[in-house]
Amino acid sequence: MLTSITDGILCCLTGKAANLVLPLESSEPSDGFEFVEVKPGRVLRVRHIIPERQPSETEKQDAGKEKTDVDCDGNDDASPEDSTNNSTSVHCKRKITVYRNGQLVIENLGDVLHSEILQCQDGDLEPCSTVEVELADYKEIASSPDPNPVPPPGPLPSGEQKPAPPPRRRRRKPKRTVLIDSKRLISSCKGTHSDVALFFVHGVGGSLDIWSSQLDFFSRLGYEVIAPDLAGHGASTAPQIAAAYTFYALAEDLRAIFKRYARKRNILIGHSYGVSFCTFLAHEYPDLVHKVVMINGGGPTALEPSLCSIFQLPSCVLHCLSPCLAWSFLKAGFARQGAKEKQLLKQGNAFNVSPFVLRAMMSGQYWPEGDEVYHAELTVPILLVHGMCDKFVPMDEDQRMAEILLFAFLKVIEEGSHMVMMECPDTVNTLLHEFFLWEPDMSRKDSCKTDTEKTVSVCDIINSLKINKSMDK
Repeated sequence: MLTSITDGILCCLTGKAANLVLPLESSEPSDGFEFVEVKPGRVLRVRHIIPERQPSETEKQDAGKEKTDVDCDGNDDASPEDSTNNSTSVHCKRKITVYRNGQLVIENLGDVLHSEILQCQDGDLEPCSTVEVELADYKEIASSPDPNPVPPPGPLPSGEQKPAPPPRRRRRKPKRTVLIDSKRLISSCKGTHSDVALFFVHGVGGSLDIWSSQLDFFSRLGYEVIAPDLAGHGASTAPQIAAAYTFYALAEDLRAIFKRYARKRNILIGHSYGVSFCTFLAHEYPDLVHKVVMINGGGPTALEPSLCSIFQLPSCVLHCLSPCLAWSFLKAGFARQGAKEKQLLKQGNAFNVSPFVLRAMMSGQYWPEGDEVYHAELTVPILLVHGMCDKFVPMDEDQRMAEILLFAFLKVIEEGSHMVMMECPDTVNTLLHEFFLWEPDMSRKDSCKTDTEKTVSVCDIINSLKINKSMDK
């Protein structure tokens, strides 16, 4: 990715975006579409749907009971903790230690929720199987018997001296230690709650149209939905400078969109590269982001462009290869390559960007801050959705993400691939809706405290032990 980033963008990442250009008021929206100017000459198309809420008699009665929760200034937008009586307070307390050998030790000292992996058939409303995925405990691995023990040496022959004992190892000093101590209120998010907004962010080569099924489904349920086209995608403007497509430039665009449309409780849904922007916003606005959904987003690693990628070729060469690239995306992005999938690709306006934008997007994926520690610092509940047939993102990457995150649930759709939200819209919509309505059950709090230490090592041996352990379950 390109590294030519201005000081203003860096200030954006540190929360000091005083000179951020606010979006201009758009004209009257047509079918929920608006055009928002996030910077002079940089206009993004946004689909924004605010459903007409007509509360039922039961909801009117509930609203009457909550009159005391209305702000004294007359604002009827209840705060996240007041919008529902079933909100649960979760104490997020972690100690993250990084050692020089790359080992990452995570100690969960507060409330801990067990991660789970669910496999769902296409169209099934309920998961067909549930298997818990837990990190291998480093102490357990260290204390486990060696499968190939070395026998103790026999008695020494007479006249020979006992060899000197090996030198004692020094206690390792951590390279970095991060402490997190906060409380978070997690509650059910219903479409009738006026303080809830859903943000959908697509990835490279996509557009807001890939979310059509989700936008229609959740807007019918009463949710307010927001889905932007990234710069150079869909109907947004496409600047002809590569610096306009760096991670930081796109993150600044989405920051402006988020600040414009955000409510008091916001749920971020990202796909592929869009997951990184959702992670960024959740990290920057922990009090506003209520939950996050990551669809085929990959592992918790810092972004860095591949120098040997085909997308490093000149734009003119990529233009000639466009038919081959589109065919390759269809083959790798969908579990099946029939007429239905081709039509979905056309309707979703996916992979329909100029070669220059495609090259700049792939080269601009430089985000060194987004490492494992950055993801481990998140305290927001996160749903991970993975298509089993995905050829872009391996299964173990999303499993690794579930292990690093504090409150994460990994759900696998067997019939889905990289574009799972287009292939299996009913299944994805059901999983997302159940997650929006989910509230943590802290009745297992005492049992969770016995599992307070999680250890992740980059060592291949420990990784293999973790994989074997999860497969055995």
